[in-house]
Amino acid sequence: MSLCAATHVVQWGGSDVYKVGGKVFAIVGTDSEARIFVTFKASEMSFEMLKTEPGMRPAPYLASRGLKWLQRFDARTLDDQALHDYIRQSHTLVLAGLSKKKRLQLQGQVPPG
Repeated sequence: MSLCAATHVVQWGGSDVYKVGGKVFAIVGTDSEARIFVTFKASEMSFEMLKTEPGMRPAPYLASRGLKWLQRFDARTLDDQALHDYIRQSHTLVLAGLSKKKRLQLQGQVPPG
């Protein structure tokens, strides 16, 4: 939530969904065994490097549609600090995909409307 213009909603069966400009950049959920899953958008290079590493996988639903999203299901490859770095990168990627006007509005440089 400390990232620029980040918002939080609970949706999709109780998952914590983090957005910027109305677009998702991270999803945190749990399974029936209370394991935490963190899903985030990745650069093409990060996706290729991490998708088969222990504790990582292409994100269900999102990656199957050709999107470069990863899911960490345990910390074997990414510790919490590395995960935070990838979430920041995800936020940056999603923010960059917004229109210039929307980015400037979110950064408080242009009034809404």
